[in-house]
Amino acid sequence: MMTIDAWLTVAIIAVLFGLLIWDRWPTWSVFAGALAAVLTLDLAPEDQVLAGFANSGVLSVVVLYVVAAGMYRTGAISLIIDRLLGVPASESAANRKLLPVTATGSAFLNNTPIVAMLIPVIADLGTSARLAVSKIYMAVSNASILGGAATLIGTSTNLIIAGLAVAEYGDELEIFFPTRIGLPAAVVGLLFLLVVGNRLIGHRTAADDAAAMTVTTYRADFRVGDRLAGITVGRAGLAAPAGATLLAIRRSGDVLVDPTPETSLAEGDVLEYDATVSAVGNLWTRMGLTAATPPGAPTGNEYAHRLAEVVVAENSSAVGRQLHEIRGGERKIVALARHGADRTRPIAEETVRPGDLAILEVESEWLDAPHDDELLLVTEHAGYRVQRADRAVIATVIVAAMVLLSAFGVMSLLNAALLASIALIASGCLSFQAAWRSIDWQTYVVLAAAVGLEPAVTESGLAEVLADALGAIAGDSLIVSLAVVYAGSILLTNLVTNAAAAALMFPIMAGMVTALDTPWQPFVAVLMLGCSYAFINPAGYQTSLMVMKPGGYKFVDFVRVGVPLTVVVGAVAIPLAVLFY
Repeated sequence: MMTIDAWLTVAIIAVLFGLLIWDRWPTWSVFAGALAAVLTLDLAPEDQVLAGFANSGVLSVVVLYVVAAGMYRTGAISLIIDRLLGVPASESAANRKLLPVTATGSAFLNNTPIVAMLIPVIADLGTSARLAVSKIYMAVSNASILGGAATLIGTSTNLIIAGLAVAEYGDELEIFFPTRIGLPAAVVGLLFLLVVGNRLIGHRTAADDAAAMTVTTYRADFRVGDRLAGITVGRAGLAAPAGATLLAIRRSGDVLVDPTPETSLAEGDVLEYDATVSAVGNLWTRMGLTAATPPGAPTGNEYAHRLAEVVVAENSSAVGRQLHEIRGGERKIVALARHGADRTRPIAEETVRPGDLAILEVESEWLDAPHDDELLLVTEHAGYRVQRADRAVIATVIVAAMVLLSAFGVMSLLNAALLASIALIASGCLSFQAAWRSIDWQTYVVLAAAVGLEPAVTESGLAEVLADALGAIAGDSLIVSLAVVYAGSILLTNLVTNAAAAALMFPIMAGMVTALDTPWQPFVAVLMLGCSYAFINPAGYQTSLMVMKPGGYKFVDFVRVGVPLTVVVGAVAIPLAVLFY
């Protein structure tokens, strides 16, 4: 019989899901409110409710944002993915290459750092290839979950269940114990994501964001470096980046107007664009490109330079002069609002007029210093930094060491990630400021709150009620019992953490095995998959939460894709468990 506390817990969870579906309040505020309700109604001890903010898994995600930023700021992960993907022609083409690699890597390595490092790279793909990132982020997260569940070491949840199985049945499980059903389920799940999944979610591109944010068009020229020499414009992702139009390519005095994606680039080429503010920033940060107009650059560390949008004042000394005539050690013009400029001549020959909008590359100190009255500062465009490619190898070695130390059990993922973060900062791959800004604190609050709701489910007696109900449904049928274990695991892992779902479901599963007098192996294998397949509730798995914001997803997006995906992979795994074990 359910207690009052259990009913109150059900009410809080129902309101939580209702508000997530309503999608009028930020996700972090909804979870924080649910946590406050649990504390106010005294449904669990305060130290347990707040334990999520110090949970090692939650903190690992926070620190891994810093590690991912180090890989991205040095261009290391971009270079790796560029060799793998190039510039895909469609979301399907990107997913065909990304999803199998993500799933395979997640089968042997922790999937959280894999997804963390892919997030900014997918954002770049959306910009350079005009792809709908909403059709990639969630698929990558789900692929990492499918792959992680297919081996014993792919997820900590499987290791927990393996430990419980050893204690209960006395047999050690080998690394590929769940693979016999996990691999076919993963293959079918990936096919579902490729063929059906993307049709179930919205279509949001970087170009859509750019159009919604700004209407100002700038003229910007960028010089090609040796890194892009010999590559076609299309292969480099420079033919039609989001928010920009390639007008011409200048090469040794010759002008190629309206170049095609098949045009090859040469070192020293100047690419002339009409571009929005965000597109200028993305091109400025692109490895292999440098702002071409005018010559020169601010002094100091170029990796700390920033972009600022300014208005040219009436009394500016730049008025009436062409851009190539302007010099300045503390600032460099990257782009200028065209005001009807002639597209047949270089922007360097444009004459500056009062009221012109310009985007400047400046030293960070310039933004905080008092300015003369020649320029009126409109805004700093935060988030754009030149990638430090000379540190790419160092960053890759540091992150590889982190992964290996964690994978072989030398130290925890949190410990290894903390050391990697320190090494990235100490080696110059990442600044202290960039490290701090890279952390998504809203995701931290949601994860911590989701962990904090778990004690309410257990302490209120709700978990015990659910266990009894599932046991009663199972009856004497082997296939029904396996389906109940799978369904119960799915239900719990979408309500509480994966580890908690495993701990709660294992004794229920063991009771079914005893009652049926049947081998335990198929039940343990199904339990492993069920406790990992948290596709429906984004708070059920950290990688889903990590992609929720950059993908622009709502709670119902995860439900729309997660429910059929859960059914499909379950329909594959349960019969195979009976067959193989």
